[in-house]
Amino acid sequence: MLDESIVRDRSLAPQGKAKIEWAAAYMPLLNAIRAQFEKERPFAGMTIAISIHLEAKTAYLAHVLRAGGAQVVCTGCNPLSTQDSIAASLAEDGFSVYAVHGVDMDTYQSHLDAALACKPHLILDDGGDLLGTLHTRHPELGERLIAGTEETTTGVMRMRRLAKQGELPYPMMAVNDARCKHLFDNRYGTGQSTMDAIMRNTNLLIAGKRVVVGGYGWCARGIAMRAKGLGARVVVTEVDAVRALEAAMDGFEVMAMADAAVVGDIFITATGCRDIITGAHMQNMKDGALLCNAGHFDVEINKRDLQALSVRSYESRPNIMAYQLADGRVLHLLADGRLVNIAAADGHPIEIMDMSFAVQALSLAYLAKHGGTLQKQVYSVPEEIDQQVAQLKVHTLGMTMDTLTHEQAVYIGKEEA
Repeated sequence: MLDESIVRDRSLAPQGKAKIEWAAAYMPLLNAIRAQFEKERPFAGMTIAISIHLEAKTAYLAHVLRAGGAQVVCTGCNPLSTQDSIAASLAEDGFSVYAVHGVDMDTYQSHLDAALACKPHLILDDGGDLLGTLHTRHPELGERLIAGTEETTTGVMRMRRLAKQGELPYPMMAVNDARCKHLFDNRYGTGQSTMDAIMRNTNLLIAGKRVVVGGYGWCARGIAMRAKGLGARVVVTEVDAVRALEAAMDGFEVMAMADAAVVGDIFITATGCRDIITGAHMQNMKDGALLCNAGHFDVEINKRDLQALSVRSYESRPNIMAYQLADGRVLHLLADGRLVNIAAADGHPIEIMDMSFAVQALSLAYLAKHGGTLQKQVYSVPEEIDQQVAQLKVHTLGMTMDTLTHEQAVYIGKEEA
C-alpha cells in the first residue's frame, strides 16, 4: 500500500462493506469479468488511479480491477459525491484512498494530487479532473502513464478540447461514448436517479408540476422521460435546433429558459455547459421553485447570482438551501448545485452501473495490452467491447436473440457469398 489513506472515519468501514456487498450481488457483468480477470491477470504489475464518485458500485469496480492484478488508488471526482463509509471500507481492504465527503476545493485538489503520486500506468477519470491535474499541475507524475479512460460527457468534452489544441498528454478512451454506456447510463441511469434524489430530499409530488429540463442530450432525455412518467408537465430548453425538434416530437413543450422560468416548478439542468440558469431567470421564478443540477460540475446554475439576489439563506431541509429574495419569494437549491443524483442520493441504479463499469473494466484491460501503441488522441471504445457487454447483459436478463443466416449476412454485406 502507498501512503496512509485519507478518509473521514475508518470505523464506518462495516457500513461501507455491507453496501458494497449489496451492490456486488446485483452486478452479474462485473462478477463475470472479475472471474475472467482472476484467471488472465491483465493488470499484473500495474497501478491504476481512479477518480470517480466513490460509492458502492465504484468501490466494487475497484475490487474487480484489483482482482486483475492491479494496485488501485482511489480518489473522488466531486467534493460532495464521496460516501465516507465506502472510502473507509476501501481503505480497510488495503486500497490507497484519498477522499472525504464535503471538503473544500483546495482539499479536493490535494486528494487528486495524492492519488497521482503513485505514478499510475493507467487512469480512470470521471469529469476530467485527474487528467487536468496531470496536464497542468503535475506532468511529472504521468511518466509511467500508458493511457486512460473517461466516464462522462463533460470529461470527454474536456479531452476533445485538449486534443483539438494538440495538448492531450496521453491516449484517452471515451468510455462515455460507448453505446453500452451513454444509451443506458446517461438516459436510464440519470433519469431514474435524478428524480429519486428530488423526491427523497423534498418529499414533494411530481405529478402535475411543471418540470423544466435544461438540455436534451442523453442525460436530459432520461430526466424528461422519467418526469413525464411521474405525471409532470415537462418543458425542455435547448440551443440545438435538431434536439429541440426531437424534444417536441417526443411530446414535450420546448421554450427558451427565459419563458420557462416564469412557469416552472422544478428546474433540472443537464447540459455540461455553464450559466443555464442565471439571475435574470431567477428573478422571474415562482415562490418555492426548486433548482437542481444533474450535470457534472456546479456551473449550470449560477450560484453567485442566486446569492446576490437573496437577502438571506438558510437550510430548509437536509441537502436543500433556501434563498429568500427581496420580495419574499424563496428559491430552493438542492445539493449546492452539484450532481443532485449522487451528491444528495445514491447515484445510478446498480444494474445500470454494472453495464457502464463492465465497459470501463474491459476498456482498461484493452489499454493495458494495446495502450503503448496508441497516439495522443481520443479513442472510441472498440466495437467488440460494446458487443461483449451487450451480449452478456442480454444473457443475464434471460433473453434470447436471433442470429443472421448466411444468406442474410451476405445480403447486408457482412459476409462474402
